[in-house]
Amino acid sequence: MSGKRKAYITVMKLLMWLSAGLTGALVLFLVGFIFAKGLPNITWELLTESPSYLQNRIGILPDIVNTVYLVLATLIIVLPLGVGAAVYLTEYAQNRRIVSMIEYAAETLSGIPSIIYGLVGMLAFANNFGKCLLAGALTLVIMNLPTVMRTTQESLKTVPQSYREGAFGLGAGKWRVIRTVVLPGCVDGVITGCILTVGRILGESAALLFTAGFAHTLSGIISTLFSSGCSLTVALYVYAKEQGEFEVAFAIAAVLMILTLLINLAAALVSRYFQRRRTA
Repeated sequence: MSGKRKAYITVMKLLMWLSAGLTGALVLFLVGFIFAKGLPNITWELLTESPSYLQNRIGILPDIVNTVYLVLATLIIVLPLGVGAAVYLTEYAQNRRIVSMIEYAAETLSGIPSIIYGLVGMLAFANNFGKCLLAGALTLVIMNLPTVMRTTQESLKTVPQSYREGAFGLGAGKWRVIRTVVLPGCVDGVITGCILTVGRILGESAALLFTAGFAHTLSGIISTLFSSGCSLTVALYVYAKEQGEFEVAFAIAAVLMILTLLINLAAALVSRYFQRRRTA
């Protein structure tokens, strides 16, 4: 190996190590800064009480409940639609030109600014249902459907064709092959889409400002979906920008960070469970 080649390899290794080190340091700095500013301001009263202007009390319990409702409602709708669309495009669709057009459209929709989705959601859902969590969840479904569909579709393409041919050779039908061979092999892609969806839901504020509203109230299990509600991200904006409560804003940021870590951990455990079940 020539000297120039060795120098080139050494420089590239140093650049890769430098890039990895800077990325890790940035992540640790952000997480540490948010936890350092937010954790001291998290109290039991903040997490378990509703805000009251008459009693001069601040609480984020309604915002936590509203965020959980948004996540669950969005996932319940977007996962079947996204996975079903991916299965159809990969396993059933015959016209590859139309499939390519749909894939290109999905990738384009993934890059549209969220505030445009908020405007569309306001016109399509908020004007019909009013500003409520259901309108916000339906808007988030439209936002995240391309992501779930594309991640699942790419995961389906990684399942070896020999698996399908072997199942067909044993006499299995099309749907049985998909249900017992193909879908278990693409669980990682579905979980990846789920993680990306949850992350976007937890971080979304612009679209929810148009569709879900600002209310910090608790309602019944069903009536909550049809009432105005403030998510944690919107609450962070309200407390920091409009009320100047930066301590509360950092506490909400820490709660969001903890929720994100717990959801990612749960997704990793589910993925590991399916991997063990698949290899058993």
